[in-house]
Amino acid sequence: MGRKYIDCREQPSESKCTVALAADTEEELLEAAVQHAVTVHGIEDSPAFRDELRKGFKEGTPTR
Repeated sequence: MGRKYIDCREQPSESKCTVALAADTEEELLEAAVQHAVTVHGIEDSPAFRDELRKGFKEGTPTR
């Protein structure tokens, strides 16, 4: 299993967030991404939101 990442720069946002998160496991990445989204972007945590986050996970590490 390879490293996974999610990058806020790839999401539409008024805040122009430049944070990218990477982890060795999907669960670790999911928890970090949820914490970031709730704390920084004010998004409410829910099972549906977590499912959407998972869809945005990519293999590897951010390149920009």
